[in-house]
Amino acid sequence: MVDEGGTLERKLDIEITEQTIDRVVGRMPVRGNTQPLGRLHGGATMALGETLGSLAAQLYADTTGRLAVGVDINGTHHAAARSGHVIGTAVPLHLGQRVTSHEVTVRDSDGRLVATIRITNMMIDPTDPPTS
Repeated sequence: MVDEGGTLERKLDIEITEQTIDRVVGRMPVRGNTQPLGRLHGGATMALGETLGSLAAQLYADTTGRLAVGVDINGTHHAAARSGHVIGTAVPLHLGQRVTSHEVTVRDSDGRLVATIRITNMMIDPTDPPTS
């Protein structure tokens, strides 16, 4: 079933503000993306990281005629954000023929480090059949 409400990025109100192969930046409001204690939800933070890292990987994949598909993501939450926006910045750690890795740093409106996320994407041929 197709989600007629839109993508997760839209639901989280993620806005991409910069996108190049070398750097993808986006922001997301804390309000509306919190857990019950009023702090930014860790899952929302990870979704921001995956969005930015996957977009960065796909920008690179576009130059090779391939598709980027996520195979691993992990993150460390350093501090809580309670208001304003968080800003994520994805930069490449490795851009290979088969695999890319990106680091995403997430900072609050005051520039304080909120989380560090690492995402790995596999480069696949767009005609390859999906595997299970």
